[in-house]
Amino acid sequence: MKLTIAPEIEIIEITETDLEPLYRVIIHNDDVTPMDFVVEVLKQIFFLANDRAAEIMLTAHIKGTAYVQTLPRLEAEKRIQRAHHAAGMEGYPLHFSTERE
Repeated sequence: MKLTIAPEIEIIEITETDLEPLYRVIIHNDDVTPMDFVVEVLKQIFFLANDRAAEIMLTAHIKGTAYVQTLPRLEAEKRIQRAHHAAGMEGYPLHFSTERE
């Protein structure tokens, strides 16, 4: 008879206060950045499908701002920084902001 010992399993409970706060990413309309560039940024940096990216771009174009997605603060800031950098490299004033969920 062969005896095996199972490893101890530690259960860790994560409470809501342990989680990083979530932030809403908002895109702001401008009259300079081309619509197709905005769609590409939303697809490439925020990983949105083409239809959803186009819908967000049009909402921002018509209403002035649009909700993009909700992310942990650090991830939201990282993606916004990448989007601002990409726009700046092309000379566009594309702007995103965050607001706490």
